[in-house]
Amino acid sequence: MPLSHLRVLRVRYRGFDRRSHIGELIASQDAVRPLTRVFRRLYALRFPIHHMELADTYGPRAGRPPDGDFTASFECRQASTSPCTSVANRGNGSWSQHAYGEAVDLNPVENPYVGCGMTRGKASLSYLDRNHHRRGMVTPAVVRAFQSVGWGWGGNWSGATKDYMHFSASGH
Repeated sequence: MPLSHLRVLRVRYRGFDRRSHIGELIASQDAVRPLTRVFRRLYALRFPIHHMELADTYGPRAGRPPDGDFTASFECRQASTSPCTSVANRGNGSWSQHAYGEAVDLNPVENPYVGCGMTRGKASLSYLDRNHHRRGMVTPAVVRAFQSVGWGWGGNWSGATKDYMHFSASGH
């Protein structure tokens, strides 16, 4: 997909401060309309999001904000390997759906990437128990909002690896 097919999408969202904010994310031109619908539903549900800013906001070397929440940050990268592997922080040889503007991660601290019961984010350890719901954790209503536009959730992946923050057009 050429870079010319990517768009900056501005959406309204509820912050953890319970106030309304405008956020930005990079999306493919085909994802703009579905994501606009999804974020309207999340706003109506009062689903809190820490912040939505483009990765450049955090500086060229920072990569992510101090609180570890990189919701909506666009990163053209390879898909991450599972924490089950002994190879830390390397790609798996295929491009992430984020690289195509076809994926969104919501509140990564509250919704960790998990493999073999482990996560790489220490701040996320208390969120591994998905039965104890807290603010910012993905709920069935959030999953339904994405499903209504045909997007899949990483929390529904089969096997030991779950990506609770991840939603994508392909489901991967």
